[in-house]
Amino acid sequence: MPQHTSRVVRNPILPGSHPDPSLVRVGDDFYLATSTFEWFPGVRLHHSRDLVHWRPLGGALDEARLLDLTGCPDSGGVWAPNLTHVDGLFHLVYSNVSTYAEGFTDSPNHLITAPSIEGPWSDPVPLHARGFDASLFHDGAESRLLNLVHDWRPGHGGSAGLEATRYDRSSRRLVGDPVPVVLPPQAGWIEGPNLYRRGEWYYLLTADGGTGYEHQVTVARSRHLTGPYERDPAGPLITARHDPGLPLQKAGHGSLVETRTGEWYLAYLVARPYGRRGPCVLGRETALAPVTWTPEGWPRTPTGAPALVIPAPALPAAGPPPPEDGDEPTGDTGSTGDTGSTGDVEGFDAPVLGPHWSTLRRPATPDWCTLTERPSHLRLRGGRSPQSLTGASLVARRVTSPHCTLEATMEFRPHGFQHLAGITAYYNSRNWYFLHVTADDQGQAVLRVAACDRGSLTVDEAGQEPLGDLTRLRLGLDLAGRRLTFRHDTGRGWRSIGSPLDAAVLSDEHAEEFVDGRIRSLGFTGAFAGLWVWDLEGRGRPADFDEAVFRSTGTDDEAAEAVRDGREPSRAASV
Repeated sequence: MPQHTSRVVRNPILPGSHPDPSLVRVGDDFYLATSTFEWFPGVRLHHSRDLVHWRPLGGALDEARLLDLTGCPDSGGVWAPNLTHVDGLFHLVYSNVSTYAEGFTDSPNHLITAPSIEGPWSDPVPLHARGFDASLFHDGAESRLLNLVHDWRPGHGGSAGLEATRYDRSSRRLVGDPVPVVLPPQAGWIEGPNLYRRGEWYYLLTADGGTGYEHQVTVARSRHLTGPYERDPAGPLITARHDPGLPLQKAGHGSLVETRTGEWYLAYLVARPYGRRGPCVLGRETALAPVTWTPEGWPRTPTGAPALVIPAPALPAAGPPPPEDGDEPTGDTGSTGDTGSTGDVEGFDAPVLGPHWSTLRRPATPDWCTLTERPSHLRLRGGRSPQSLTGASLVARRVTSPHCTLEATMEFRPHGFQHLAGITAYYNSRNWYFLHVTADDQGQAVLRVAACDRGSLTVDEAGQEPLGDLTRLRLGLDLAGRRLTFRHDTGRGWRSIGSPLDAAVLSDEHAEEFVDGRIRSLGFTGAFAGLWVWDLEGRGRPADFDEAVFRSTGTDDEAAEAVRDGREPSRAASV
């Protein structure tokens, strides 16, 4: 007989930016899809056999034919993917949001299918653009597409509720007109709908309360697919809105799964703020909660609040999935899913980037990002400026711990001040830090720090260091709670450069901007650390990266203590 695991699940199971989890089981295998926004490849996928250990599979939308992010706004792009399995095929529904400001949301929805989670994925099927957070519900031979209906009209609250449209799986198209879903009275703005059937009841799982600290997962049920629905009288299935002291906050946007042994789990998003409801640099992450059913037929989590540690299901102990090139450690690796003092050493020896790397708004094609042109090196040809919403040459990975480092060995020879290459702590086009090599007005190579805080750009020319004829050096960044520092090694050991910086500039809260009550910019992505090359002449001057090392260090408690004690460094404007 197989031995059942007595291990626990440690939340978050997917640290760093992994929001809006869509969880599905196929046989003994669990698969998770999460939002990726303006980062390519789109829709990040993970695999597990025990809900404890998770292996990254990369992104499903890894070709231009599947996803075009050209001109995508910050925190636009891929919102709330939905992954299901029926007829021997994976079905993946996703939005590609090109506009969300000034009351409008352009969110065309598409569907792709594949016989395996690894693909190949079919060409996208256009669905509609009436609203976002679309999901498929399969009930025998019938399928329905559910989604929020966005209402652009001033004074209408932005939402016209939910709707359901029949989807014909054989012809791969929507059939007939959408039917409104009759929601509970005073339901308000709800999104992220997922529908389940258990016995004679249809259960509607929704995300309520926005995407911040009031977020929650709610459940309603009806004997008819389109309602009317009644809300669980016990309140939200899970939320942290009433307890700002919990280490996991913003609990919401969930999906349910049943194990082969009949246990139920909820996958949902959480955030780990620095301090009491402080900035969330890590973005929104994926967590799990066990679910039981009351005699009256309502689902319940143990306390209705997110927990750092929960019981693992009574499944055979699968152990860590076999490592593959570029795999990052996840799950059962630390108090909250972090990797402790371990890390990834990327030698760029494979012909393609590993699954932990992402690129900004465009796929990693050989015309600008190549691992074969110079063996055992990543060559990035310089791209456009940070304000451009197309053509950036940025390869980055999610920040997964409040305490972490990124180190890279780089070769670069700039010919002018419009050539820049180095490492970055990046949130979006308006919020980032950049340690880079460039040239001064005399054409001499220098190392310096640039920063952007809500679009306000500063460059530390006074603190720059001359490099002479040196073209190869190591660059490093260190995150310790709200403290961000840069360092470099030109062959004489590591030395710091510049002043400590405020990592809160890289948080969801700081990135969110409103003008006269109207959205200017959303903050959905969490922070990234990566390799960045600019050529503002447009000629694609390359930089070569020989090695990149990412490590998680320290503990979450140290980050919280740093904020509580007031050890907050200077803002970006001081650079």
